[in-house]
Amino acid sequence: MTTTRRSNLAAGVRTTLLLGTLTGLFVVIGFAIGGAGTALLFLFLGGAMNFGAFWFSDKIALKMSGAQPLEESQAPRIYAMVRDLCEGAQMPTPALYLIPQAQANAFATGRSPSRAAVAVTAGITKLLSEDELRGVIAHELAHIQNRDTLIQSVAATIGGAITYLAYMLIWFGGNNDSPIGLIGSLAMVLLAPMAATLIQMSISRQREFSADATGADICGRPESLATALLRLEEGVKDTPMEVNQATECLYIVKPLSGKGLAGLFSTHPPIEERVRRLRQMRTSLG
Repeated sequence: MTTTRRSNLAAGVRTTLLLGTLTGLFVVIGFAIGGAGTALLFLFLGGAMNFGAFWFSDKIALKMSGAQPLEESQAPRIYAMVRDLCEGAQMPTPALYLIPQAQANAFATGRSPSRAAVAVTAGITKLLSEDELRGVIAHELAHIQNRDTLIQSVAATIGGAITYLAYMLIWFGGNNDSPIGLIGSLAMVLLAPMAATLIQMSISRQREFSADATGADICGRPESLATALLRLEEGVKDTPMEVNQATECLYIVKPLSGKGLAGLFSTHPPIEERVRRLRQMRTSLG
């Protein structure tokens, strides 16, 4: 348990630094467009976007995924499982939602443990065993406990704004008010979205590793989560899923299968590495 907490603390420090870098990049784009005054304006805009992500990211994510409230009468087994895990983790029970998709997947959202939601697809109970489903739910509860859902929402909001604003530099690059000129503006158009994507990817991957470790602690069986991840990955290959790109990073496994360059720039770490770390935890626990 101590090793897991130490690992989560290190991941939290790295995530904070990356979020700071992402916000700084947003301000740099403001400076490139109009100098110090615009940079200050973008700093305030960044704060406003973070405020919006804090209050509304859960509603937006659930709506984008087509999730509907899951009644206890529809899934008494899942409700009992979630209550049991939450009691063991000493955390509030989140609201439960159902995503009407055949692919087996799940995600968590919400700004705090007391205002959180876990959404599962219709296909997840058909693919996973009881222990595997328990591991997946524990992983999502770990995201809530670690406040990853808020972190990822803020990163996605600022990252999306950076990509949009970088292309605005095409129009402002030749303006005398722009401190960096045309060449610098064109360079920013190319580099800023790439940098934002890499930072978002790094944040998401760190939080997935951290949620795997915490989730394994919550359910008490690292192997259950490890085998669930392997089965979910196979399910993605066999069953396509309609998903909004903005919510893709929230799911426990990447809902769109990607190989080669697409896999290299994935928001999710490789399943093989996640499974290796979980099985290393199992070995250390004896």
